[in-house]
Amino acid sequence: MSRILVFQHVAAEPLGTLDPLIRRRGHRVKFVNFERQPEAKPRLDRYKGLIVLGGPMNVEDRAQRAHLQTEIDVIGEAVAQGKPVLGICLGAQLLAHVLGGEVRRHRVSEIGWYDLATTDAGRGDPVFAPLGEASPIFQWHGYTFDLPAGATHLARTATCENQAFRHGTNAYGFQFHLEMDKPLIERWLNLPSYRDELIAAGLGRDAETIRADTFARIDAMQGKAHEVFNNFLDLIGTPARRRKLATT
Repeated sequence: MSRILVFQHVAAEPLGTLDPLIRRRGHRVKFVNFERQPEAKPRLDRYKGLIVLGGPMNVEDRAQRAHLQTEIDVIGEAVAQGKPVLGICLGAQLLAHVLGGEVRRHRVSEIGWYDLATTDAGRGDPVFAPLGEASPIFQWHGYTFDLPAGATHLARTATCENQAFRHGTNAYGFQFHLEMDKPLIERWLNLPSYRDELIAAGLGRDAETIRADTFARIDAMQGKAHEVFNNFLDLIGTPARRRKLATT
C-alpha cells in the first residue's frame, strides 16, 4: 500500500481539495498533527511522499515550537532521498529554509485573492504548467522566502516575487493556498485569530470583499488546482493494487 506522510499544524489548515484526489488514487494518508502531538517524531522510510501544510507559526519560532525542527529534519531527509515533497505556505517556507533560502517577514501581507503570474519555467513545468500564464490564487501569509540556490522560480505576484519554486525534479514549494474551497475560506474568515490578522494587515479589504472575490474566482482556481495536484501525485505514482485493478 502506497502511503503519503502529511504534516498538519492546525485543524483549520487541512489538505482541502487535495485530500479526495489523494484518496481517489488509492493512497493511504498518515497525518501528523503537531498541534495535538507536538512531540511526535515521524519516520519517513515507510512513505512514498511528503506534504507539509500551512499554519500560523513561522520558521523563526523553532525555539518555542520544537516540532518545526523535527519537520525541517524530515524534509531534509525527503529531499536527500529524492522523494516527492510539496510544501504549502508554511510548508514552502520550511522547504526553502531546508534548501538554504532565507525566510523572513514580508513587507506586506497577502490575504485574499491575487493574480499569480507564472515564469517561463513555470509554464513549462510538468507539475505547474496547468496554471497557464496567469491564474487567480488565494493567499494568506505575512512571510516570504528567498529562492534557494539551484531552485527553479515558477511564479510571482505583483506584491511578492517568490510564490512557487521547484528544487530538483520532485520538491515543490507553493506560497499560496491552491487547496482552498468555499467552506474552508469561510472557516478562516470566521476564526477570530484569522479575522484579527486580516484587520491588522491593513490591506483595504474585509471579509465581505474576500467572500465576493471567492464567489467570482474559486471555480477557476479549483479547476487548475486539480490538474496541478494530480501532476504532483503522478510523481508519487499509483499504488500497485490500484494499477492492477486498472489493467484487469
